[in-house]
Amino acid sequence: MTADGGLRCTVDGIEVALPADGATLLDVLRDQLGIHSVKDGCSPQGQCGCCTVWVDGAPRVSCVTPARRVAGREVTTLDGLPDDVRQLWADALVSTGGSQCGFCTPGIIMRLGAVVSPGEPAPIDQVERGLAAHLCRCTGWQTIVEAAEAVGAGQLPPSGRDLDAAARRATLEGQATQRVGPGVALGDGGFADDSAPVGALVAVPDPTGGYAIGSDLAEARRNAGTVQGRRSTVTAAPPLPLPAGSWDLTLQTSWVEPAYLEPDASWCDPGGVPAAPLGNGGAFGGKVASPVAGHARELADRYGRPVRVLWRREDVVRRGPKRPPVAGGIRVDGTGVLHVGAPPGVDLGRAIEAASAVAPGLTVERVELTGPAASTALRAAVWAEAAVLARCASVLGVAGPGQHVDVPVSVADPAGGSARVRLAADGTVDVEVEAGDVLDLTVLRSYCIGSVHQALGWVTSEGVAVDADGTVLDLTVRSFGVVPARAMPTVRVRPLPGDGPPRRVSDAVFAAAAAAFWLAAGLAPKWPVAGQGT
Repeated sequence: MTADGGLRCTVDGIEVALPADGATLLDVLRDQLGIHSVKDGCSPQGQCGCCTVWVDGAPRVSCVTPARRVAGREVTTLDGLPDDVRQLWADALVSTGGSQCGFCTPGIIMRLGAVVSPGEPAPIDQVERGLAAHLCRCTGWQTIVEAAEAVGAGQLPPSGRDLDAAARRATLEGQATQRVGPGVALGDGGFADDSAPVGALVAVPDPTGGYAIGSDLAEARRNAGTVQGRRSTVTAAPPLPLPAGSWDLTLQTSWVEPAYLEPDASWCDPGGVPAAPLGNGGAFGGKVASPVAGHARELADRYGRPVRVLWRREDVVRRGPKRPPVAGGIRVDGTGVLHVGAPPGVDLGRAIEAASAVAPGLTVERVELTGPAASTALRAAVWAEAAVLARCASVLGVAGPGQHVDVPVSVADPAGGSARVRLAADGTVDVEVEAGDVLDLTVLRSYCIGSVHQALGWVTSEGVAVDADGTVLDLTVRSFGVVPARAMPTVRVRPLPGDGPPRRVSDAVFAAAAAAFWLAAGLAPKWPVAGQGT
């Protein structure tokens, strides 16, 4: 405390004043100091790790750290690391494909940078333990661990990559514009809230369905009067009954949260063009219909000044789209019925058409279902489920009941390339892809590994509890069931020789890997299989 009674701390070597109004350290870093490498992915849950900084050299999640607690202490953000160390981490993540959208990597660098020193072998057990405090949805963890190993070795793979070609592959796989480069790994991916003008009003959702306004984020949240969401003790359960019939194989899935890291955000000047909520990547289709840009324009015009619109993690879960649940039955000859649950207004036309292309023997039917928002824009929605049922029924027809490990599964994306996934007895996942012109092997590999990660979670652990009225009960990042780094198997990716234009392949990997993991789980009829007594 200073002589005048104020609180001070040092941030990246500069002494700064701390507010005494209950603000968090994250509020100070982003809103007061404009340090945008520190990301807000779940505030105030403290569960995603995107806002990690060092306090006196130790990693700490800043969104749940009261600013007053760091009085007289030294805070280091990614911006405050030595230039050569920061650049080494950025280059390592780019060289391994350990950063895709780049929203999570600044916090991960701060976490791993506390245990991995350049030129000293990386302690992998500590790396994986450290990653348990983070959520990465894109990369499947493996490439991040490889980046830590590269930093520890003090040597990076030879450069010379065409990063423009890498960005084209990333854009193709993510189905939204994406840049590739060291700046992205350092959090400079062009995220909407990072570019908002100083002094803009802040709008956050309130319990009435409208927005509360404040001069900064902390004030807006106080005005909204919202209570932090919790994790329920309810098991995520498939909401649809099976279609009537005699089936050799059945599948029921639950509501699934896409779990993209950057919460929906936008800002706009009065009469201006609002910032797009997709900063650097496609959010797995979860933001295709995000309303935040329109809301930012409307509020800016109403108040006659720039307005930032920010959703909290709880807002994303309550308002954002879920993967539609399905219930299907199929015979070993490939004929069957797949019911897709969707609230009124959700267009299933293209999804059903794609499902019919990959599983022509399935009759795909819509079932009106009370529940949260749903979208078939999410990764391979509906057609992946159809492909999984068809491929696994084919295996069942040949091999019969029982455990099916080491059985390769092939899936072709109706609009892209194809993938073949084999889960070996030792747990290793072998992926072969036909993607046309590869463009960039590192990015292709990263997307394939990330797809395997999502498939594993989808089959085994991911889902959100929804009550009979359609209200989502699980509102925290840790309740989504995303597979942690320590539970991720080793994935080997091999592109097959091919020519022609580049083709999207990661969705095919997602579907084929899901089928392989389901086979390994003994074709348990309900997903997620964890907690289902299988």
